[in-house]
Amino acid sequence: MLKDKIFLAHLPNRPGIYQMLGPGREVLYVGKARDLKKRVSSYFSAKAQDLKTLNLIEQAQKIEITLTHTEHEALLLECFLIKKHQPRYNVLLRDDKSYPYILITDDQPYPRILLYRGPKKGKGHYFGPYPNSTAVRETIHVIQKLFHLRSCNDSFFANRKRPCLHYQIGLCSGSCTGLISPTDYQKNVAHAVLFLKGKSQEVIHALQRQMEEAAKALHFEHAAKLRDQLAYLAEIQERQYVSSRLQGSADVLGLAMHAGLACIFLLSIREGRLLGSRAYFPSLPSAAEASEILSAFISQHYWAAEPGEELPREIVIAETVEDRSFLESALSEQAKAKIKIVKPLRGERRKWLEMAESNAKQALAGQLIQKTNIQGRIAALQKALHLERLPSRIECFDISHSGGEETVGSCVVFNREGPFKSDYRRFNISGITPGDDLAAMRQVLSRRFRRLQAEGKSLPDLILIDGGAAQLASAERALADLGVEGLLLVGVAKGEERKPGLETLHFSRRPPLHLAPDSMALHFIQQIRDEAHRFAITGHRQRRDKKRRTSVLESIPGIGAKRRRALLKYFGGLQAIETANIDQLLEVSGMTAKLAEEIYRHFHAG
Repeated sequence: MLKDKIFLAHLPNRPGIYQMLGPGREVLYVGKARDLKKRVSSYFSAKAQDLKTLNLIEQAQKIEITLTHTEHEALLLECFLIKKHQPRYNVLLRDDKSYPYILITDDQPYPRILLYRGPKKGKGHYFGPYPNSTAVRETIHVIQKLFHLRSCNDSFFANRKRPCLHYQIGLCSGSCTGLISPTDYQKNVAHAVLFLKGKSQEVIHALQRQMEEAAKALHFEHAAKLRDQLAYLAEIQERQYVSSRLQGSADVLGLAMHAGLACIFLLSIREGRLLGSRAYFPSLPSAAEASEILSAFISQHYWAAEPGEELPREIVIAETVEDRSFLESALSEQAKAKIKIVKPLRGERRKWLEMAESNAKQALAGQLIQKTNIQGRIAALQKALHLERLPSRIECFDISHSGGEETVGSCVVFNREGPFKSDYRRFNISGITPGDDLAAMRQVLSRRFRRLQAEGKSLPDLILIDGGAAQLASAERALADLGVEGLLLVGVAKGEERKPGLETLHFSRRPPLHLAPDSMALHFIQQIRDEAHRFAITGHRQRRDKKRRTSVLESIPGIGAKRRRALLKYFGGLQAIETANIDQLLEVSGMTAKLAEEIYRHFHAG
């Protein structure tokens, strides 16, 4: 039995890692702990556990522990074992390649600027790490345009007889043919180093002095070049600057989750300047929580840092991670400097976080609609629902209202490429009892398929209904009334507390089906269902807000904008108009006896 009281009682109160093993001794999960006894015992406490933890405990047959001297060692060992075993209950960060730096060499009269990966062994100035090589190349291009440093390799540089194309287009000073002295070139190098350290103001002051000196010496051409250099530097500074008050180094982690996928978008900020960004798509176990995903990312991402790589002094996140102090301690030991994990509620850091989260949502949306991703999900759906062939068209229906007010039905369409938005439709529902979702669903299906029949368009291969058995039955009756047969309808009922992963699929001639929380088919159904809900609720809010912006007077024939303004100006508000008699209404400028009677009847009918 996994829960062994003797085993738990003899666990030490020391840092280390624990591995949960399955029946064949496969590693199901690897975790770290500052206090192994406290952490492992928590799995068997009386407190309710999440779905993922319950499944893990049910499948695990054994727990093995390894003691370490420090939290840092536990973090390193955990990450090593996760990378080695790829446990299916761990969040897995799949991208572990080294990160690029900018290197300006320091062992030649004419130093070179280049993109560099790997340990910092050679002499020179290293800047970074940058989130990706694109950010490095863009920054190198800026440095070349500003300070004209060479980027060519040494053999190419040594064998030039005339300047290359970079000189012709203003990205190099022609140092290979002696068109600039080593002293002047080293000044450019010093300015580039200051710029990359975030000390742009020092560079600006130095260039301004040089420009003034050149103008006094009547070297107007050189002064004009310095002027242009200053203008470009100011433009770059404005474009790259993030905050004038926060000058430290920080990584900002924005998280977005949807339909079983997650994206972590990293903004790398150094000395108040945005160096670049990068999107990560970790592999998730079923029912993974946001705090767990961020904690795993921080562990694995910063553990993979190259020796000597500078870690940010702050990691900015939107969630409270349970092992924050553990991670701070371990990363601080690794960096030999204080590292904080912060959850900002306001200020500049909050703005950075909102920027990262917005980009994470955008990147995740792109990932969801990738062709290969969609095709894989469609294939999984075919297998899960036992369809004879891959569905080429899926339609999903949902109903949205607020207490029965302004009910709107939605129809979203997915094909083998993903969302087919040009075929999305909304239906304004009328003629039903407010709040009767079954009647609303029946009306939506009737109107939708009557239109498809009239236009001779092809019918969907699969119809998803947001709701349980009652909504499904209502939709089936609507199709039966139209003589539509042979279509597969599936009701998607939300689970307990509306938690994703607990949905029940209802069929008309099959027993209900529960797919595994990590099922790709279920994730696809969730994606389509959520899109239908989004489309319905957006339409409902637009309709509701339009009604609330519309004056009751607009529904009275003969009352235009001019008369409405006159009525409201005279009476001071709608309530006074409602209680006014006909004689009082006739006192309004431009009012006729017929209109006064119409207004009075409108408010006093019945």
